[in-house]
Amino acid sequence: MKSKLIVKLTKVMNKKLPGKSSHEEMMVRPKQKFLKRRSTFRAAVLILLYPFNNNWYFYLTKRTKTVEHHKGQISLPGGMLEKGESSQKAAIRETYEELGIEPQGINIIGPLTPFYIPVSGFNVFPFVGWIAKCPTLEIQSKEVSKVFAPSVSSLINPQNKKIKRSTMLGQKVEIPFFDLHNEMVWGATSMILSEFKSILEGIE
Repeated sequence: MKSKLIVKLTKVMNKKLPGKSSHEEMMVRPKQKFLKRRSTFRAAVLILLYPFNNNWYFYLTKRTKTVEHHKGQISLPGGMLEKGESSQKAAIRETYEELGIEPQGINIIGPLTPFYIPVSGFNVFPFVGWIAKCPTLEIQSKEVSKVFAPSVSSLINPQNKKIKRSTMLGQKVEIPFFDLHNEMVWGATSMILSEFKSILEGIE
């Protein structure tokens, strides 16, 4: 049986999504300028919800230093599309390959707003899904150095949205991020989570 959260998410995500406005909340300020890449890549990621002790959680991974893209960063399970593969199937396949969660147990609620990451040349297609219970993970250690699972309530908590002042390309910047499990979740992952957070906050 679907929980109230899953039923409400299914209903809300079939309507107009927050999209760009929620993405912009987590963009580095001032906005960075990058040269447009000649070639782009398609990738899909998954916010995979699971219930535990009367709350809902989702997985984040810390990438190893040996992966080709986004070394050492916090990411959602996901990766590049294979030839002829849909973005939804890629999100499910990559979640299985990284975390060992069987595809047949994953229920997709719907897509979030796709967007382009200029620094890496990726067009990212995010999805939200759920599984019926907390699974046993089998971690792909070549790609994933750490897995942790924030709660939905911790994502919504306004105290976990913070700003880091730093320097990029010789320019002083402010980096919005989510502080989840003492990890700095910023960039594309934080933009995806920002839209999901906006949707959650809109559920009555």
